[in-house]
Amino acid sequence: MIEAGEIGKLLNPRPGERILDLGCGNGDLTAWIAAAGADVMGIDSSEEAIARARMRHEHLRFEVADARSYRAASPFDGVFSHAVLHWIPEPEQAVAAVWQALRAGGRFVAEFAAEGNVATVTDAIERALREHGYAGEGWNPWYLPSIGQHASLLEKIGFRVAFAQHIDAPTPVKHELGLRHWLNGFSRIFGAEVAPEHLESIFASVEAETEPKLKRDGRWTMDTARLRIVAFKPGE
Repeated sequence: MIEAGEIGKLLNPRPGERILDLGCGNGDLTAWIAAAGADVMGIDSSEEAIARARMRHEHLRFEVADARSYRAASPFDGVFSHAVLHWIPEPEQAVAAVWQALRAGGRFVAEFAAEGNVATVTDAIERALREHGYAGEGWNPWYLPSIGQHASLLEKIGFRVAFAQHIDAPTPVKHELGLRHWLNGFSRIFGAEVAPEHLESIFASVEAETEPKLKRDGRWTMDTARLRIVAFKPGE
């Protein structure tokens, strides 16, 4: 079974607790929470992800639902979210949904990409886009806050932030194509705005600019950054 690592230790699910896994993906971390004895449900906006989760973990509950608009029928003791919130460009809506889902005294535990995440590459993409006549700004879909920005967002709605940590965590690119594999996947985000004949030149420019910083001994390593947050909904 997959291990949840440090963020799992922060959640520390206990037998009998009701936990919501917000953005559960294939359900592996949902299953980890269930193995601790918690009553867990996973939601994800992707129908494909939920279908995979149901196939992998037939005994668990999963629903297709948007993290921005989800409304819990009954409150949860905890809401857990891993590698999801940076994909939501309306963080206020997601935080409001978490608040609604929690009971008084309940906890919100999340880890997601933070300020500075893969900045070496995204900065190079912006420059390469401009060099090819495209707007360099506005294509990046990520919400990448600092500790202060996200803590303030939580506090504004009423949460008490108990723990916040920014982690610079360089991540090796395991695929044999290295950075090009990452760029091929990422191009789906801005590819609709870029002529196909320009993509190869843009990718080559990004590789040339970032290689001195991110490639060592023939291997690429992304300059990833994460934010871990634990916040509580005050008790009544």
